[in-house]
Amino acid sequence: MVITTKELRVQPGKIISQVNNGLDVTITYRGKPSAKIVPINKEKSINVKNTEDLLFGIWKDKNDITDVDQYVRNMRKGRKL
Repeated sequence: MVITTKELRVQPGKIISQVNNGLDVTITYRGKPSAKIVPINKEKSINVKNTEDLLFGIWKDKNDITDVDQYVRNMRKGRKL
């Protein structure tokens, strides 16, 4: 995973959680690699090419939901009193 110094400053918790999940994070400054954050425990390391799969994997085991977009819209509607 490659991020900018601005992303590190704005979302440090998200980036640390990605490192805790086993991803190596390269930090760039003005477009050039500057630093690297690696997990301490390499045994838990996973090899994921696309980190978007980690972010949106919560719906993959839901067999009862056919349309995720509609499900989320219905949740956000709220109740009418």
